[in-house]
Amino acid sequence: MLTISNLNFAYGGVTALTDVSLQAPAGAITCVMGRNGVGKTTLMQNIMGLLKPASGSIGLDGVDQVGRAASARAKSGIALVPQGRMIFPKLTVEENLRVGLQANPNGLKAVPERVYETFPILKEFVARKGGDLSGGQQQQLAIARAMVGEPKVMLLDEPTEGIQPNIIQEIGRVLKTLASEGMAVVLVEQYLDFVKEFGDGFAVMNRGAVVARGAIAELSAEIERDYLGV
Repeated sequence: MLTISNLNFAYGGVTALTDVSLQAPAGAITCVMGRNGVGKTTLMQNIMGLLKPASGSIGLDGVDQVGRAASARAKSGIALVPQGRMIFPKLTVEENLRVGLQANPNGLKAVPERVYETFPILKEFVARKGGDLSGGQQQQLAIARAMVGEPKVMLLDEPTEGIQPNIIQEIGRVLKTLASEGMAVVLVEQYLDFVKEFGDGFAVMNRGAVVARGAIAELSAEIERDYLGV
């Protein structure tokens, strides 16, 4: 389980996270929701180690990750699929995937075949440059790159953004499978239909704080109106 406790972070004098606490159990998809600018991406970057909190803890398997480098967190089993995908456009699909091997705790030297079985299109396009893929294919590549590291926790920041519906459904099914195999999946997402179809639990953020949480079935119309509506 990934356990976030009383996390605080500020950009200079501007508070971005206030006493954020969140549990993301293994075997479940936990959806972090909220309007733009409420701190969701900042939270993901703090968990991954790209930003350093002012206080609080980030626990994985009982070990506090605060103070550890992002590379060390990746080796411990935390992977981030960032907003905008951030694949390497000049590298081939295989070369992009091999980058993920650096985080693999078992020292694998080749991309596991299971990754290609999960995303067959990547096998077909293995020699194609990442920049020549469609947006949906790049998102699949970004998730596959994270899978190569065999993480315990996968963080995904807006994975459905700008993606065609059939790929959105495929991504949802893949995440469900990963969770069913014991991974903790933490998903920043604003697409409510996707959250309701594939999520297990939710945490809603507003002004840098978690203001509602629960099982997906408890995501009420009132919460949607107060914190998720445009």
